[in-house]
Formats: sequence, C-alpha cells, structure tokens
Amino acid sequence: MSPTLPPTQRRPVAATPVAFVRAIALAYARRGLDPQPALLDAGIDPALLTTPHARVTSLPFERLAARAMRELDDEALGWFSRRLPWGSYGMLARASLTAPDLGLALRRWCRHHALLTDDVLLQWREQEQHAELTLIEQRAPGANLPDVAQRATMREFAHVSLLRNVLGLAAWLIDARIVPQQVRLAMAAPAHADVYPLLFGGAPLLWDADATALRLSRAYLREPLRRDDAALRAMLPHAVRLMVRPYHHDRLLTERARAWLRSHPDGASAKRLADALHVSVRTLQRQLHEAGTSVQDLKDQVRRDLATEHLLRTRWPVKRIAAHVGFDNEKSFIRAFKAWIGQTPAAFRRGAGAQRTSPST
Repeated sequence: MSPTLPPTQRRPVAATPVAFVRAIALAYARRGLDPQPALLDAGIDPALLTTPHARVTSLPFERLAARAMRELDDEALGWFSRRLPWGSYGMLARASLTAPDLGLALRRWCRHHALLTDDVLLQWREQEQHAELTLIEQRAPGANLPDVAQRATMREFAHVSLLRNVLGLAAWLIDARIVPQQVRLAMAAPAHADVYPLLFGGAPLLWDADATALRLSRAYLREPLRRDDAALRAMLPHAVRLMVRPYHHDRLLTERARAWLRSHPDGASAKRLADALHVSVRTLQRQLHEAGTSVQDLKDQVRRDLATEHLLRTRWPVKRIAAHVGFDNEKSFIRAFKAWIGQTPAAFRRGAGAQRTSPST
C-alpha cells in the first residue's frame, strides 16, 4: 500500500472524460481547423481522443476550452447553429449582476439567453419549495454532425455545460457552494457516468429523462448577490473555471484583502495579510491567483486609489501622501504613481483642478 501524500504533493485526479475533449475537437473540425495545436498547448495528448475511457485533469481541459472559445470565437464551442461570440456569456452575467437576489438573477439569465440562441431555450419555473431550469431543445446541439456518435458526444457536452454554466455562475454570485436537489438528463448514462456526481455536487441523478433539468431549493434563490462589477471583471478572464470545476467559496477573499490593505497600506507582507485574513499564505496566493490578481497587484491598486483620493480631496503635500500610502520616500512614490497613472502626482493634481474649474461645455 502506497503512503498517503500530503495535500501539497498529491497529484490532481484525472476526472474529466475524454468525450468532453473530443467534443471540443469536433468544434474545431466543424470550422475546418486542426485541434492538435490547441490540444498540445493545453498539455493533452491527441492520442487520447481515440482512447475510449481516458480522463484528463481539470486544468488542461480548462486551458483547452478557454483557448477554443477565443480561437473559434464561439463560447458555445460548436453546440448551436450559430456562434456565440467571445463575451456573450459575460454580457449575460453583467445583465444579471444588478439583481437583488439569486432568483431574479437566474430568471434574467434564462430570459436573456434566448437572445443568443433559440436552438436550446432555458425554461425557468419556480414552485413553492424549489425552482427548475429545464433545457427545451428546438434543435439538438451538434445536429448537423454527420456521425451519430459525434452528435451524441456534442449533445451531452452541451447539456452538461449549459447546466454547469448556470450552477457555477449562481454559486459565484452568492459565494456559496450550491448542491442541486435533483439533476435530470435526457440521455442514457454514458460509460463515464461515474464523473457526474462530481460535476453536480453529489446531487441525485436521473438518466433517460424526458428533458435535461436542474432543480434547486428556493432557499438559494433568496440569497443576495455578493459580487460587484469589479469582481465580475476579475472573474471573466477565468470564467471557464466555473463550468469546469466544482465551486469552492472564497468568502470574498479578494474584497476582504482589499479592505484590509486600505487600512494597512504600509507595504504589508503576504504573511501579515494572510494572518489578518486567517488563511495560510499558500491559500491566500492560490485564491488571489484564481481571481486573476496577487498580493502585489492588490497593494498597488489600493495605494493607487488612496493616492488619487488624497490628491483630489486634500491639500497634503506629495511627501505626506507618499508616507500615508506606504512609501518610504517621495521619489519612489512619484515613480510608482507615474507607472500607474501615466502622470506625476503634481501633474495629476493640476489636471484634476483644471477640470473642476473649467466652464462646462
């Protein structure tokens, strides 16, 4: 029996079915493009496409999906009769972000999704104890593929991805893990059916259903949204993760880190920040990386924001502002501010003053 490795040394589990990789390769083929460069760049051996029961880990698959979406300019990855250009799902997320609670956000998502395609409609129904999202197929994903097996592969990938998109976004919006009450799938259980509990948080699964559907407790729908536009901008470049990986809530770690740094802009170390947030340095760095930022990036953002606020709202000399936002000397502050803003602090202050005193046009 092999010894158990500590968490930092354990190898990632290969749980993503090669069928999902094959579906992305089919999306390339439909456009007359060779998927091999994308596969190799993601770290996936093209030979796996012909290995029936192969699996890959989540990171290479995430890289492949993200590259394919951009390269094909299709966030639907070939599911629908027309492309969904890059940024389509970001537009839906932005339209949902201003909702007061998750229920309204999901209703908006389903309604606006029909603006992108009518091949598959997202029907949202709320009942006393739960709500259901049902996929209404008007044209099966991959319907124009020549091979029956290819059509089944693309359809399965589309159905799973559409549900995972909604589930991942919902979890991100309220910053909480969401376990569906039930997942129904309008297909026979595939050979890799054992991965589905991982995809849907261990929810009860029903195969060969009349329609693919996701049932959620109404308790989730009353949850307020905990994200803003800044958080959305940070998430969107990495949005594929919400579809690929189970959601692990971060308790808004980035926002908590930013708030703490505003009160301590004096060059706090990663260790000091991690201790203040009651996490390890490794966890802090990993979660900030997943949010598309870092301790240094947050420190720079906070210092820049504080510096511009003081330049606009006070008459403090630049030397005092430099010390207040955590710089050892005025010269290093001026150099950093110019890199952030493109102007010296004095020039920025003069320009802002001129704008305030100029007549309106």
